[in-house]
Amino acid sequence: IKKMVPYVTGSASGWMTFRGARRRRAIDKGFVLSDHCDWQGLLSSIEATGCEKVICTHGYTDIFSRYLREKGYDARTEETQYEGEAGEQEAKKEQED
Repeated sequence: IKKMVPYVTGSASGWMTFRGARRRRAIDKGFVLSDHCDWQGLLSSIEATGCEKVICTHGYTDIFSRYLREKGYDARTEETQYEGEAGEQEAKKEQED
């Protein structure tokens, strides 16, 4: 990368919709593009696999796991050290302000 100076850094993430995301991640350009599927996409994936147990690790874990239990799945939440968790908390605080 030293040969490519000057260079510009970029990131594609759903988090780019939030003010300050580029600054917090120390990047020059941000592109709003989420790699997560939506509610219906998650449900379709779960149904397609034929799984019986679902462990929700980030996002709206309580709501989603409760919905899955109502649908008959063995679903629960699990805390992880997923990098996005901090970003989710910051985004929620920004929305409340």
